[in-house]
This record gives sequence, structure tokens and C-alpha cells, in this order.
Amino acid sequence: MTSYGRRGGHADGEHAGSGRADGGHGGSIPVLGATVDDQTRCVHYRGPLDVVAIRFHCCREFYPCFRCHAEAADHAVSAWPRAEFDTPAILCGVCRSTLSISRYLEVDGCPACGAAFNPGCSLHHSIYFDG
Repeated sequence: MTSYGRRGGHADGEHAGSGRADGGHGGSIPVLGATVDDQTRCVHYRGPLDVVAIRFHCCREFYPCFRCHAEAADHAVSAWPRAEFDTPAILCGVCRSTLSISRYLEVDGCPACGAAFNPGCSLHHSIYFDG
């Protein structure tokens, strides 16, 4: 989501728990909003790099983007406070791994599968994250 300090690669502690949003059991957690495929693309952002969903701080639900949240939720967005950046709140739509916010802000793509993330998401950083 940001363009500063992001580099790919693997490191210990990239994922919470199994690192998979489905608990490592092959299922899937719901991604709400107007998705157009199983890789979390939506009607608002459906380019080849638009493969993340964000667990919103306000409701703890995953949505592909802030526009999907605005259309589907009955409440306003609240940004993740910096003190909670260790929360696994980013879902890779390709492999379904989760990343902490801190880790996501450090990388250009998914550390688990190598899928590239859209650098343009950095334009919306302040909607999702404090600081």
C-alpha cells in the first residue's frame, strides 16, 4: 500500500498463526463487497495487481477496498492505529496468506507466494492506516 521502504523477500514472523486466512485447512474466510473473482479483485479495482483484501479496523471484516466497505457497511471507516500494526489484517488474494500491517508496508508482494501487490494502493494509505 505504501511506496516507501517496501521490499520483497521472506523473513521469520511474516504471518500470524499458519499464515493462511483459512487457518491452514483449505477453507476460506469471507471477503465482503463487490468482488469479481476469487483473488479479491472488486468492481472498483480489478487490475492484475489488485490481489489484497484488508481487514477493516472498524468492523474486523475483510473488504477488497474502501469503496466496497462504503457501499456494504453501515458505518464509517476507522484507520488502524499504529499500535496495532502487528495485526494480521492483509489477505493475499492469490494464496490466502495473511500479513501483519507492518509486514505489508515493508513489501512489494506476498512473502508467501510472490504475487505482486499494487503500488498504487499507497494513495489510500491514510484511509486504512494511521501514520
